[in-house]
Amino acid sequence: MLTALLGKKIGMTQVYDGDGVLHPVTVVQAGPCKVLQIKTVETDGYDAVQLGFEDIKAHRATKPLIGHARKAGVKPQKFIREVRLGAPDEELASGQSVAVEIFDDIQHVDVIATSKGKGFAGVMKRYNFGGQTASHGVERKHRSIGSIASHGTNAGTGPKLKKGKRMCGHMGMERTTSRNHRLIAVDKENNLLLIKGPVPGPNGTLVQVRVSRTAKANTAK
Repeated sequence: MLTALLGKKIGMTQVYDGDGVLHPVTVVQAGPCKVLQIKTVETDGYDAVQLGFEDIKAHRATKPLIGHARKAGVKPQKFIREVRLGAPDEELASGQSVAVEIFDDIQHVDVIATSKGKGFAGVMKRYNFGGQTASHGVERKHRSIGSIASHGTNAGTGPKLKKGKRMCGHMGMERTTSRNHRLIAVDKENNLLLIKGPVPGPNGTLVQVRVSRTAKANTAK
């Protein structure tokens, strides 16, 4: 069974549920996605389906991607991702279109996207460091990182810092998975998902929405 779709983040709004409770939601256009390739244990060593989202003009794609899409009988796709399957899905075929109906009986979803880029950031913003004290005698370096320790590496000696030392640098613009969002509504006519809360990335970000893997309850509504 296919458990994920590709789409685009539209923006945020608010909606009321059946009990009159107001929920902040992110609107995601999920699909329709084209099936570009079916992978099986016999041919590739595992079961998966390759999905594409949003047609693009041929001159904006590479020749390998154009040929790959032509093999499936579709136009080149802007966003391509592979979704693993637990077992072969006989209902899927190359060139087929998949829409939001796969989320009909789902309560919670995960959203995978690229987070907003924040540029070069210090350790207080990037890692929530407390900064230096503001008492008498401290120089004007209250937001600085402070000591970066000795020259001990992972091996115990040497002139380099330990791997993973938290320092200032480029913040954001990373692949991020936001988990266990409640799926408020599914709009089949417009291929929209109303997902409770914020999801990674600015408006227009290409996202992957999948059935939540860690939610305690993800059964039929």
